[in-house]
Amino acid sequence: MRTDEQGRILNSAAYEDVPLWDDEYLDRVSDRLMFNYDLDRDYRVRGERFDLYGLMRIESQKQFFHPSLGYADHHSDEHLFARRQSSVTVDELERIVQLGHALADERVEGDEEHYGTDISFVLVVPEIPDDVREFVVDFRERQLLKYGYFGHYEINLGVVAPEHETAVASREADVVSAFALWDEVPDRHTPRGFVTRLVGTVREKLLG
Repeated sequence: MRTDEQGRILNSAAYEDVPLWDDEYLDRVSDRLMFNYDLDRDYRVRGERFDLYGLMRIESQKQFFHPSLGYADHHSDEHLFARRQSSVTVDELERIVQLGHALADERVEGDEEHYGTDISFVLVVPEIPDDVREFVVDFRERQLLKYGYFGHYEINLGVVAPEHETAVASREADVVSAFALWDEVPDRHTPRGFVTRLVGTVREKLLG
């Protein structure tokens, strides 16, 4: 049985394919993500296990007077990997960044229709050390593909300590706002949420 953040029961076929998490916190986070992401639990990749995995794809098409005369199709994706763990260090974050590059080599479809792919990692921990906070705030890793002709990919980092109601995110890790359950307006700390930003940038590229 799924409930919203006010405890009201959600009864809809739209939720049938959404997994349930034994972790109450991650289950509530999934309620925020499920309308934009295809979600999975207990996800394993390259020897790493993540409690939550999400995939989002946004497709955009430029049309010439009529839908049948469409051209300039583009798509943008995000791969989200999240897990709860007992602690986090800068060394571990650096290792996760390398995992992100390896996953990009495997999963990013670099061609004329690819606009961008975000590979986002969110770690849920009891507390956020100062050096971790500093590393995440200063972090940005973006790679152009074929000088940008085949789009780009970006690795994002987020660390959340829900017991202390605090979170830190790298510059483009807007998805971390979904993990801030204590925030009534999840996107309050960023000028635009991930979906809004992604749609906007795709539109800007298509319309020139």
